Amino acid sequence: MTQVENPQSQMSLGTAAARNLATTTKSVPQMQGITPRWLLRVLPWVQAEGGVYRVNRRLTYAIGDGRVSFTSIGSQIRVVPPELRELALLRDFEDDEVLGALAGRFVQEEFEPGDVIVQGGMPADRLYLIAHGKVDKTGEGEYGTTTQLETMADGEYFGEMAVAGGRREWSFTIKAKTRCTMMSLPRQAFESVTAQSDALRTHVENFLTRPSKASNRQGEAEIELSSGHSGEFPLASTFVDYELSPREYELSVTQTILRVHTRVSDLYNQPMNQTEQQLRLTVEALRERQEHDMINNPRYGLLHNADLKQRIHTRTGPPTPDDMDELLCRRRKTQFFLAHPKAIAAFGRECTSRGIYPNTKELDGKTVRTWRNVPLLPCDKIPVTDTGRTSIIAMRTGQDAQGVIGLHHAGLPDEYEPSLNVRFMGINDNAVMSYLVSAYYSVAVLVPDALGILESVELGR
Repeated sequence: MTQVENPQSQMSLGTAAARNLATTTKSVPQMQGITPRWLLRVLPWVQAEGGVYRVNRRLTYAIGDGRVSFTSIGSQIRVVPPELRELALLRDFEDDEVLGALAGRFVQEEFEPGDVIVQGGMPADRLYLIAHGKVDKTGEGEYGTTTQLETMADGEYFGEMAVAGGRREWSFTIKAKTRCTMMSLPRQAFESVTAQSDALRTHVENFLTRPSKASNRQGEAEIELSSGHSGEFPLASTFVDYELSPREYELSVTQTILRVHTRVSDLYNQPMNQTEQQLRLTVEALRERQEHDMINNPRYGLLHNADLKQRIHTRTGPPTPDDMDELLCRRRKTQFFLAHPKAIAAFGRECTSRGIYPNTKELDGKTVRTWRNVPLLPCDKIPVTDTGRTSIIAMRTGQDAQGVIGLHHAGLPDEYEPSLNVRFMGINDNAVMSYLVSAYYSVAVLVPDALGILESVELGR
């Protein structure tokens, strides 16, 4: 009987592969997954002592300007009841049973592109939630012309004051830009639930009658000042109020264990150090994961932590010069755009179709495309959905500019690169050496307008 050895999973680089580096004229090992990693190059890095960075801000009043989520069974859409607290009208309302009753009163409506959903000047009698699709919000200009106010999409809403009794007619027009699924709550249905709940009735009355807190247009607590006076005018007194529970960013970690057989490092280390080459490629992979996390991580990634007021939608689908200008005007001193290479190509097509040819500039020894003299940097870590949609990020960087900063902790034991260390873990019974490779990092947004995102960017048009 022939005895077959039990296969074991390979724990380190084999000698056959190692010999490829020990004979003939050769290159160092190549890696296809290495990208420019522009985000890591342009961010200023700040030392986070103790592994935590706290962002102190002026006190900001919550105004309930989030987005509502939905569930679906087939083609039937339902409102998630707790998500109704994203409306300013229902913020901090605690009765989930009443919210469930309100969610059950929403009616699903379908609209085709070009359909008028609400008409300016007509009676306002319902609340609308956008479950799916994109709409244009327009108003009447000073001389009777139509002015586009904004483009709204999934999760946004309008008309909450119509059901609360604070608005009698629409001051704007909403028109479907794509096929839209809307969830509407008639005022009569809202009043019916209110009549059955003393808590909701009291909450709505308090909302309509409570004095508004003094705040600036960013929602921060106002600083009282006096100006333009003469004589012995009594001056305003003030203080700057701070957030009592500021956000803290804890450094994230990416780790792996690099294994190298002692036979490989002993016999095949000429002319290239095998351990050094293994480590170099491992570090490249860690840095690629670092950039991916700094963009996509739900806790601290840029795509998930942009303020909702700094998220805008494309007007027509593809990224046009108009959309990029809208993204620019949302913040002062925008320093960089980050976009998937396919999004940059789509923007180039839109510019070419209009006879516009963006300039280029040299950045870090590379020639990059610009828009309004702001570098447009490629980043393949920004996801592209199955339907061909992606996002474009705009940001201001640096502590002095109250922008976006990278966080790390330099000076680690056995440090190989700043905030990345390699620690020898020993040799096991199989004569395999192990090294623990760790990278520590995070990213922080100091003020909301430092980061903006152009969403729903279509690539296929």
